[in-house]
Amino acid sequence: MNMSLWHFFTDPVLRAPAIGSMLLCMVSGLVGVLVFLRKRSLLGESLAHATYPGVTGFILLAGFLNLQEVLSGLILIGAFLSALIGYWVIDCLEKKWKVSSDASLTAVLAFFFGAGITIASVAQHQFPNLYRQMQTYLYGQAATMTDIHIVIYGVLALCVILFIAIFYKELAALLFDTPFAAATGIAHRFLEMTVFCVVVLTLVIGVRCAGVILMSAMLIAPAVSARQFTNRLSLMFVWSALFGALGGFLGIYSSVVLSQSFAGHYSVPSGPMIVLVSGSIALYALLFAPKRGLVIRYIRIAKFRAACVQENLLKAIWRLNQEGCAIDIPLLIKKIGFPSFYLRLILNRLIKQKTLYREGVFYHLTRLGIKNGARIVRLHRLWEAYLVYSLGLKIERVHKSAEEMEHILTPELEEKLTLLLDDPKKDPHQQPIPEVVR
Repeated sequence: MNMSLWHFFTDPVLRAPAIGSMLLCMVSGLVGVLVFLRKRSLLGESLAHATYPGVTGFILLAGFLNLQEVLSGLILIGAFLSALIGYWVIDCLEKKWKVSSDASLTAVLAFFFGAGITIASVAQHQFPNLYRQMQTYLYGQAATMTDIHIVIYGVLALCVILFIAIFYKELAALLFDTPFAAATGIAHRFLEMTVFCVVVLTLVIGVRCAGVILMSAMLIAPAVSARQFTNRLSLMFVWSALFGALGGFLGIYSSVVLSQSFAGHYSVPSGPMIVLVSGSIALYALLFAPKRGLVIRYIRIAKFRAACVQENLLKAIWRLNQEGCAIDIPLLIKKIGFPSFYLRLILNRLIKQKTLYREGVFYHLTRLGIKNGARIVRLHRLWEAYLVYSLGLKIERVHKSAEEMEHILTPELEEKLTLLLDDPKKDPHQQPIPEVVR
């Protein structure tokens, strides 16, 4: 069956999983910013696993007391109480027993999750139906959500958005400078506990969708993605919410489409697909974000290095031109040491930039080439003069620094250096400093 994207918002079966997952993942993205910026990413992982004993314990209790009709409410209460106990244990380990943060978080994660698995194994033989329901909370079961979940996640989203909007300034102070927040009279302890309650509430409600094991990924992945696109907290909240909602929808969409493509032979779970899509978005952001992406940074580095090589070659040609040399490939190889093919490649680029032109086997500087070459030499020698005359460094120690700085000095810095040094005519090596070519 071919389905459009709009079908996921109108179909009675697909509407609740799609909209519910988008709302939950949007909330997770907003809350994840608070966890991520406080460098407590593992806290979400630990508390998500800490909910499992509460889930399995209260399901087992419902089985013994025959309370299946209020099972959903019992599960939420059990998960919330279990997460609170987990946080209390973490707090005691860190503050009273001085256990390191990562060790405390890992210990709680392992102990509570192990306790949940143990309780589930007890229910396996006595309450098989309830045991299967326990298993759904491990990996989530977003595909079985109903319209009531849209209402629940919608209310949660509204509460979280209002909380962030009302306490935005206080949250910014808490996230970036807790001592300042305390000194200015902000009730940072109250705010910290409120943030914790919001995190726990999101985790408790969210395990129905993504599961205990995968829920923490929904907190961190959108925040990691958002961080690559902005340095502003307000925009990070917006980006994280958008990435979360996108991951939630595409996860459900991929689950349905892939399950249909397998013609019923395989069923692709929705919870893990949401996490995979969100993780893929985070990976793409880490690699290709315009300013912080790893690949983009490497491209900028490669371009800068190529520009430095071109400027160094242009500088060498300018010096040889000042000496009256006939500039050809063998002379440049002798003076610079570049391989022939690489040298020809750079020379062709300089010709395209109209700083060089070629006559037979010889290369000549254009007017633009003379101007650019003189400026590079001028910046090099100005910086050497600054290091020696203003900072008192020895002459033999300034060349390497000048080789680096000549490529990044701006016209404004050049003007300031000229004024500071009273427009010097020679560098510390008694080489003439070229005048500014207009």
